[in-house]
Amino acid sequence: MWGSVVVSLLFWGFANEVTTVSEAKKYYPLFGMFANVALVFSGQFVRYVSKLHTSLPAGVDGWGVALKLLMSAVVASGGVIMAAFRYLNVAVLKEADGSDGAPSPSGKLAPKKKKKPSMSIGESARHLASSAYIRSLATLVICYGMAINLVEVTWKSKLKQAFPDPSAYSAFMGSFSSATGVATLAMMLFGRFVFRKWGWGTAAMITPAVLLGTGVAFFALCLTGNTFAPLLSTVGLTPLMLAVFVGAAQNIVSKAAKYSLFDPCKEM
Repeated sequence: MWGSVVVSLLFWGFANEVTTVSEAKKYYPLFGMFANVALVFSGQFVRYVSKLHTSLPAGVDGWGVALKLLMSAVVASGGVIMAAFRYLNVAVLKEADGSDGAPSPSGKLAPKKKKKPSMSIGESARHLASSAYIRSLATLVICYGMAINLVEVTWKSKLKQAFPDPSAYSAFMGSFSSATGVATLAMMLFGRFVFRKWGWGTAAMITPAVLLGTGVAFFALCLTGNTFAPLLSTVGLTPLMLAVFVGAAQNIVSKAAKYSLFDPCKEM
C-alpha cells in the first residue's frame, strides 16, 4: 500500500504540478526509467538480506534480522525522499516561479499562478463524474487493478506453496523485483518510441493486451498443469514450479508494460 499508493500518488501529483502536457510525453517515461533503476538495486538488496541467515550463528533469528535491515532501509529511503522534496520546493521551485517577485533563471518575471477555486468533496465528485474523459480513465484504472490482482493473488498462492520458508520466499521476490526493473527499463526505451510514433491511444492499449495474453497463458497452465506432469518430470520440473516461473514471467512482462506505458498514459 505504501509504495504503490502513497508514494506513487504523491510523486505523480507533484510531477503533474510542475510538468506541462507537452513535456509529459517526453519526460514521464524517463521518470519511470529512473524509478526502476532503484527497483533493480532494491531487489538485489532484498536477496542479499534474505540470505544472511546462512552466515549467522546458531540460535539467531535470521528472518528477524533480515526484517530489521529491510525496515531500516525503508526508513532511510523515506528520509532521503523528504529531504529531496523539501529542497525542490524551497530552493528550486521558489526561485523558478519568481514567487518573491524576482525574475526566473531565464530572466523573465514568471507569471503568477491562478488560484484554483476550492471545492467540497461532494462538489469534486460531481465535477469528476461530469467528465466523460475522467470516467473513462477511472474505468481503465479500476479494470486494470482488478485484472492484475486476480492474476497476482493466484500466482502468489502458488509461490507460497513452492517457497514455504520466509527467507527463500523473500530471496525469490528480490530476484523477481530486479528482473521487473530490468524489463521495465527496456520497455521504457520502447515506450518513448511508441509515444512519439503512435501516440497515447496505442500506448494505452499495449498494457491491457499484454495482460490479457499472458494472463490467459498462466491460468490455462494452472488449470491443465497436471496433464503435463509426466513430461515435466523428465526435465526436473513439477507443475507447481512451472506455474511459479510462468506466473513470474507474466507479472514481469505485465508490470513492465504498466510502469513504462500505462502509468505515463494515466498521468498525462
